[in-house]
Amino acid sequence: MVNAIWSDLGLRYPPVVQAQSRRARKTIASANRLSLLLPEKTPAWCLLHEIAHAMTTTVDGQSDGHGAVFIGIYVQLLTRYLRMDETALMQSLQEASIRVALDAHPVFVTA
Repeated sequence: MVNAIWSDLGLRYPPVVQAQSRRARKTIASANRLSLLLPEKTPAWCLLHEIAHAMTTTVDGQSDGHGAVFIGIYVQLLTRYLRMDETALMQSLQEASIRVALDAHPVFVTA
């Protein structure tokens, strides 16, 4: 699925998907530009969350965390692949005072 989404978005060199340690207790999954660590069964929202992390982290590990660029990418992925209502998502984020970069794009892609 990761490779398909990466390709669909016109990106090259998707992160490698690896199994999350069964001993992991503090995180559901984790990701950076080079890899996604996922449990055997991963909800779709979580997979998209981790893909957003991969898209907002550089190869040298600089990450947007859960910042405005990450949220912008995550909203784009949720609306495109889970068909969530963008207006409702944006309203919810605004009510929670969460900043969103509306024009967000993967950090390793130059505009």
